[in-house]
Amino acid sequence: MSTNPVSNSVNRTRWLTLIGTIITQFALGSVYTWSLFNGQLSHKLDAPVSQVAFSFGLLSLGLAIASSVAGKLQERFGVRNVSIGAGVLMALGFFLTAHASNLFMLYLSAGVLVGLADGAGYLMTLSNCVKWFPERKGVISACAIGAYGLGSLGFKFICSYLLSVNSLETTFIIWGCLAMVMVIVGAMLMKDAPKQQTAKQGDSSSARDFSLAQAVRLPQYWMLAVMFLTACMSGLYVIGVAKDIGEGLVHLSTQTAANAVTIIAIANLSGRLVLGVLSDKMARIRVITLAQVVSLAGMSILLFSRMNETTFFISIACVAFSFGGTITVYPSLVSDFFGLNNLTKNYGLIYLGFGIGSVMGSLIASLFGGFTVTFSLIMALLAISLVMSATIRLPHIAPESKKTLQHA
Repeated sequence: MSTNPVSNSVNRTRWLTLIGTIITQFALGSVYTWSLFNGQLSHKLDAPVSQVAFSFGLLSLGLAIASSVAGKLQERFGVRNVSIGAGVLMALGFFLTAHASNLFMLYLSAGVLVGLADGAGYLMTLSNCVKWFPERKGVISACAIGAYGLGSLGFKFICSYLLSVNSLETTFIIWGCLAMVMVIVGAMLMKDAPKQQTAKQGDSSSARDFSLAQAVRLPQYWMLAVMFLTACMSGLYVIGVAKDIGEGLVHLSTQTAANAVTIIAIANLSGRLVLGVLSDKMARIRVITLAQVVSLAGMSILLFSRMNETTFFISIACVAFSFGGTITVYPSLVSDFFGLNNLTKNYGLIYLGFGIGSVMGSLIASLFGGFTVTFSLIMALLAISLVMSATIRLPHIAPESKKTLQHA
């Protein structure tokens, strides 16, 4: 039996792209070790930790904004060039962070520059990789986003070691160079995915090909956006203040409450892998429904039960599991609804919910005081999202799609 050389070449290209994406995502995920630096930066800049930590909120916002425009950049320059640019910008951001002498400089370098660099690489490389594997989108999303999550875990040890043997400034410079090299190596292995070909007769799912302009006119688009915003708000808020919940609500010792970080990392990664794999075996919107039920269970424990150490860890594990799973399944879910060809743009706008969600929880908590009001609002939004996920239906195929689809 002779093998098709063209098919072998495509197969090799897409597996190399997957390896490159995993390396790049691992480096980009390193930004989630940011809390390691708050204390030392606070001391260096003589500013409260809360003001230093705000740089991470800006980073999340920059990440979401850059993710939403990455599709345009990819169209113009290609996935490889944009990724290399993101790696260089990230190193520059960390270099300037090392030399920041006031909060404004910190916000500009660590917040804006690193956030934009991370966002430009994150969503674009993920979407591009998913497009190469239309037959196993869930597993590929889980691999890429799992690597992003593992990056935060891996760099926690790398940055902790660097801090123990170097100054704060040197650590930032080494971190930036290391991340840049990994992103560039990953980028060299990637290629832009071909456009999806016109679907075969009867294969309606592949024929979906909505542009962003078409998608935003559909109610389904905004239903998916609300569900995503809710998942991000609940996940990011609870993850961000887990230690404080443990100390303030459950009256745990600082040491015990700090274990929440490990529990969250394990639950988050488990959610990514379990729900990512599951999403290739059942309807993805049902996987989101399942994630919402798990998150509702976690929030119910936080709001309505008498908290102890066990229930505290179970509740935050539920929320982290649901959040990790949701952001893994969502790129493939958006492609199910609106097609693969415009995935980076269509998901990019929805992904702004990540940035909005990252600040919304903290904003509501600071305006109305305490956890209870924020938890109650999150519960209400989760209940609304659950109704949406149970009732949403795939949109009809765009009439223009059959005309506009081009062969790769």
